[in-house]
Amino acid sequence: MKKTGFILLTVTLLFSACTQEDNAFVMHNINGYTLSGGDLVQFDAIAVKDGRVVETGAATALQEQFSDYEQINGAGQTMLPGLIDAHTHVMNLGFQELDVNVQGIDSLDETLEKIRQYAEDNPDLEWILGRGWNQVLWEENEFPTAEDLDRIVPDRPVFLRRVDGHAAWANSKAMELAGIDDDTPDLQGGVIRRDENGKATGIFIDTAMGYIGSEIPPRTAAEKRRAFELALEKMARHGLTSVHDARTNNETWEMYKEYADNGTLITRIYVMAAGTGDEFDVMAAKGPIKSYADDMLSMRSVKISADGALGSRGAALLEDYHDDPGNKGLLFFDQEDLNAMLLKGASAGFQMNIHAIGDAANRQVLDGFEYINNELDGQADLRHRVEHAQIVALDDIPRFVDLNLIASMQPTHATSDMNMAEDRVGPDRIRGAYAWQTFLDQGTVIAAGSDFPVEDVNPFYGLYSAVTRQDHEGMPPGGWYSEQRMSRIETIRAFTIDAAYSAHQEEVLGTLEPGKWADFILIDRDFFEVEASQIWQTEVNETWVAGKRVFQKQ
Repeated sequence: MKKTGFILLTVTLLFSACTQEDNAFVMHNINGYTLSGGDLVQFDAIAVKDGRVVETGAATALQEQFSDYEQINGAGQTMLPGLIDAHTHVMNLGFQELDVNVQGIDSLDETLEKIRQYAEDNPDLEWILGRGWNQVLWEENEFPTAEDLDRIVPDRPVFLRRVDGHAAWANSKAMELAGIDDDTPDLQGGVIRRDENGKATGIFIDTAMGYIGSEIPPRTAAEKRRAFELALEKMARHGLTSVHDARTNNETWEMYKEYADNGTLITRIYVMAAGTGDEFDVMAAKGPIKSYADDMLSMRSVKISADGALGSRGAALLEDYHDDPGNKGLLFFDQEDLNAMLLKGASAGFQMNIHAIGDAANRQVLDGFEYINNELDGQADLRHRVEHAQIVALDDIPRFVDLNLIASMQPTHATSDMNMAEDRVGPDRIRGAYAWQTFLDQGTVIAAGSDFPVEDVNPFYGLYSAVTRQDHEGMPPGGWYSEQRMSRIETIRAFTIDAAYSAHQEEVLGTLEPGKWADFILIDRDFFEVEASQIWQTEVNETWVAGKRVFQKQ
């Protein structure tokens, strides 16, 4: 059923952010933490003026020094720098609230029932859209079929993306509208799953999703605004003060700028342009935009995907899938084409952020970065990134240092995938999988994120996964491949200053140091002292961006 309560709350938050005047204040009686260099620094007061940090330190000293500032009692709450999610899909988060969301459902029957109820509650929808299904959670552990959907929605097209966004499930009506038959060919980087008789089953992997996706009517402007405001509300509520938006088109970029211009953008967004095609040509016409509206927006990077995902067996592997002999997954491009895209973006001064899940895709991407390093000798440091760096051949991990690359990794991917990852790649290749500590030990910067809505928007789920490598029930005991766990300081770094560094923003964001924007959160427990098992239960009481409160828990 469509939701309206969030929109009312969002409007209230946006109005509050819009009308709250800039001021100078000292917030005291807080349990504050920030990083400075490599050290963790504690303080019990912070002075803020014109949206920026003036000083942190002892409450008595700051209250005396800044006696003309407004004095705000923090009620003993723990303060952290605003959290930064370095890999997200902002609009998809909002659309998840509008469409049918079947994420986390652990049976096919319950998934179908939720879809049926949504279709019944929304009789006027031309298409039934949604995402979140995950066959690995079901007892059958098999891909569903069009016939499953036909039983509950035979008269309207249904198109549901898998939880990872790299596969989709369609009913027969959708396939009919797209002209899918037994002779429809697979595509470069995409597969139509077929049964033993060659009949399309209703599952489309990666680029093959475009067959049906191209038939779906575009979202209306009103739907896009509604989705964006829902996303803004959710991000603020969970303590995200800045996010990196992977694959943004020009229309969305213009909408973001409009919100920034009128003061209703309450989360900073670092935009990755969607590829190096026509959209990029339009967006990049004026070159990289390093800062827009007092650092609320930035657009100086490009997102390209080299392969699919592990759960749908679309991730490109050097050797066969351990649990699917004969299948090595899917590379989206040949090396020459990928090199050309990397060269085009980097030559224009854009950071290149390339999705690579499987070890074959990671190797291809590393080869591509080596190519542009040679072609653009002496080029300024653009801090290129590998998004996910999920399964990497052990011999390739040191190349991240040689090529000066950032590993943009998502801790919850490890704990979500641990029920199937080793099945997919086997006991040898798993040693280079989700290998956070291996990367950190060699000096590679990790920019942490969630990939929401693939994973939950709540960053404390990621903080918990990084520290424990366990699910929320504390399994497995001691953590999954626990030698790859991150310390709490390493984890906070990855979600704050190192995420800021990965966006060229470490001089203005990521810590609560003098001169930086006063982006911070107040939470209900001490991240550095609480039992590790409780980290994921942390709740955000308040979120502040540039010295303005944009969320307060009711």
